[in-house]
Amino acid sequence: MSFEKPQIFIEALIFASDKSITEEEILQVLSDIMEDPLKIEEIREHIERIRVKYQELDLAIELVQINGGYQFLTKKDYYQVVNQLQIQRSKKKLSQAALETLSIIAYKQPITKLEVEQIRGVNCDYTVQKLLEKELISISGKADSVGKPLLYSTSSLFMDYFGINSTKDLPQMNELKSETNTIGEQTE
Repeated sequence: MSFEKPQIFIEALIFASDKSITEEEILQVLSDIMEDPLKIEEIREHIERIRVKYQELDLAIELVQINGGYQFLTKKDYYQVVNQLQIQRSKKKLSQAALETLSIIAYKQPITKLEVEQIRGVNCDYTVQKLLEKELISISGKADSVGKPLLYSTSSLFMDYFGINSTKDLPQMNELKSETNTIGEQTE
């Protein structure tokens, strides 16, 4: 490996770091692999050249000094589009509990939270609240039973999320492949 261009290695270190990396950390890494280690002033010069390079190029990222170190960040001009990506990704992430609760609501809708809890066997307050926040379910009315509990159903966003036109497109129980557990030998 040639170390004739330490600037490229410094750029790679900054890029690969998941948090800001200090000049001292860069010096330590490079001194472990280079025969003739750089001085801290040389590292600062290379970092400044990298910063200028990214500033001059029409790129979406820039080198920023943050928390005593350096990190590549998206330019502020692109905040809106990156923020939208984060919103989309946060909507896509569902925990196992959320998936279980959502599937119960999808197949049994309209359903009360108590009925969901009886099927799952655990409290579903938090999960139902998160599904409401993600707009995957909605309140579709109140039950006629004692206390008039809220009824939950899937939303139109649920259909978009799973790429279906209606709940009729959900897999039927006989379509789902089940694995059966058996003990001992099976005879036909």
